[in-house]
Formats: sequence, C-alpha cells, structure tokens
Amino acid sequence: QLQAYGGGLVQAGGSLRLSCAASGRTDDSLVVGWFRQAPGKERHFLGRMYWSGSSANYADSVKGRFTISRDGAKNTVYLQMNNLSPEDTAVYYCGARYYWGTHKSNEYRYWGQGTLVTVSS
Repeated sequence: QLQAYGGGLVQAGGSLRLSCAASGRTDDSLVVGWFRQAPGKERHFLGRMYWSGSSANYADSVKGRFTISRDGAKNTVYLQMNNLSPEDTAVYYCGARYYWGTHKSNEYRYWGQGTLVTVSS
C-alpha cells in the first residue's frame, strides 16, 4: 500500500519534495516509480528507483531537476523537485511493483492516491 503526499502551491523556480510512504513487503526487489498526470493528458513517467536505492533512472524532461531518494527507517521514498515551472503542474503519483520492467504506468501494480502540485508563474 502506498500513500503519496506533499503537494501544494509553489512559485515558478521554487522547490517541493513529495513523499511516498509504503507499507507491506518492501524488499530489495520493490521498484518505486513517480508519475504525473496533467488534466486531459496521460500519466507520464518521471523516474524510478529500486527500494534498495541501487538503481535509479529519470525521464529526460526532468533529469537534473528531479531526484528520487529514500529513507528506509521511515519506509518512505521521496521526489525532490527543483526549479519548477508552470508546466510541472499536475497530479503526482507514486507506483510500485516487484520488478524493474519498462516505464509504462500500466505495469505498476500498486498506486498511491496522488497529490496535486500547482506551480504559479
């Protein structure tokens, strides 16, 4: 089970950190991915990481601005977002599955409820 939170309103150029709290089986095979979905658009991949932190990759659109990390003691994965622009406005989701796979959102079995990020100009 996943719970995403931390969204809110931020000005362009600002930063925000989203959290994804996980419960249940969180072994090293667990992969946590971050996605976002703007109104009327499909859910887009942002980045993913093994629960162990051993591997991570990012979409080109956010590489260098977004970073995924984890706190094992809190069973939480974070998405640090820097230099935000209005184009980053969307509902952000974390998903999880027990294999690396591809970037397709429909391969993720578990989802958090989504948290809204609004970036004002």
